[in-house]
Amino acid sequence: MTVPAIVTATAPDGVPEVRAGDDLVALLLPLVDLVDGDVVVVTSKVVSKTEGRVVAGPREDHLAAETARVVARRGPTTIVRTRHGLTLAAAGIDGSNVALGSSVLLPLDPDASARRLRESLLERTGRNVGVVVTDTAGRAWREGQTDIAVGAAGLVVAEDFAGRLDAHGNELAVTAPAVADEIAGLAELAQGKLGGRPFAVVRGRADLVLAPGEHGPGAVALVRAEGADLFGYGAREAVTRAVGAAAADVLPFGAAVDASELVDVVVHVLDVALTVLDDGTVSAPADAGALVGVLAFAHGWLPVPTPAGDDSADLRFARSTP
Repeated sequence: MTVPAIVTATAPDGVPEVRAGDDLVALLLPLVDLVDGDVVVVTSKVVSKTEGRVVAGPREDHLAAETARVVARRGPTTIVRTRHGLTLAAAGIDGSNVALGSSVLLPLDPDASARRLRESLLERTGRNVGVVVTDTAGRAWREGQTDIAVGAAGLVVAEDFAGRLDAHGNELAVTAPAVADEIAGLAELAQGKLGGRPFAVVRGRADLVLAPGEHGPGAVALVRAEGADLFGYGAREAVTRAVGAAAADVLPFGAAVDASELVDVVVHVLDVALTVLDDGTVSAPADAGALVGVLAFAHGWLPVPTPAGDDSADLRFARSTP
């Protein structure tokens, strides 16, 4: 299908203050005229407000409960992986546009929230639309923030161009636009941060909207699995975790490297030769020093006991993942 040359985002004024138990669809429908193929974009903040996710106290009081693990800390900023799998500053807890002394937590299940909104919109209007629930996030290597999709329903969240040819006949390899995030960013341009416009309607990409009753994989499909990201820790935190070498901390470093790669790394950094043994483990001389263990851990290899009957004092390491 040819992608339309014009895509629009409209964010209506006139939305009152949203409170726990409010009907978001009832607030939206008097302000818009939906057509099949529209994408309705809703900020996670108003979803959280209706779902009773406003809590007393500053974000620091609730950060631990919303955190699966800490990714990095720099001064007052803490970047965490939430239990949703999202990597966000302060777990996405927000203290703006809410009563003083309160904070707003992310929805418990943003994809489920998006599905409920989509089903309600179809029931009340007969229109088949997609729904995106958004939140604001920073980006590695880039200043500033942009909105991303934390929940989605009835929408292709990422297109797949792998194997297609461009206009010059070049085959595309890993091109996969995260269209749900692009829709979120477009909608935020119309909504603004201080405009009091928590809804937007994006029109012009009906090709991304799925059939009624087909909700798709949700925004969770855009979350990389733990260990699949190349930047599972901040630079300082990666050093700290490798030195500490707690088995529970190895997963964010990614899949274990092959024995040959571990051998090359240790030789290059420490000029210490490892031996690859028949059982797949590697050994290092007993006097190799603690840094061998640090490098091994960072590359997915954990210390293991010397087998019974082996009287050598060598250090032994085995892959943490098959």
